[in-house]
Amino acid sequence: MRIIGIDPGTIVTGYGIVDRKRSAVSFVACGCIVNRPHVPLPVRFLKIHRELGEVLDAYRPAEMAVEGIFFCRNVKTALALGEARGIAMLAAAERGLGVFEYAPRRVKQAILGRGGADKAQVQFMVKAILGLPEAPRPADAADALALALCHAYTGAGCAARAPDPALGGRAEARPARGRVKG
Repeated sequence: MRIIGIDPGTIVTGYGIVDRKRSAVSFVACGCIVNRPHVPLPVRFLKIHRELGEVLDAYRPAEMAVEGIFFCRNVKTALALGEARGIAMLAAAERGLGVFEYAPRRVKQAILGRGGADKAQVQFMVKAILGLPEAPRPADAADALALALCHAYTGAGCAARAPDPALGGRAEARPARGRVKG
């Protein structure tokens, strides 16, 4: 099953794509859709929708894992992020993808075994789990790959489990559930 993770943002929207076959998860692609900060929001949303649609059409994932709502002190920022999430979900719904939400803490817990990790730790573990030569950059792409991995390991109907480096790469179950939307 091909899974795309989305780290939504109005300036940078990261995406990461993995394939899950039985208990193995492999890297497919990652990248970012980048907007200029002073471009009006509707124009940024249009760019996100169009470019994400192109990615979805090119890679044809079956499911999307998107970052869920989290606490944000700035209401304006929270609203814009919510709108960017909506654009990603719309692009997925137009193509019939299953959409699953994961809280940032849940993603970190699935990837690192604890929810309080920083971005550098997430990048390191994504690199290690996927066997990449270097950590995915920018952090938005790494976060999107972490979302895809989280869904591959813990999502509804997904049998693969995160390899635990402390166990020599053997799988260790870390159960969690995404909420199905749609």
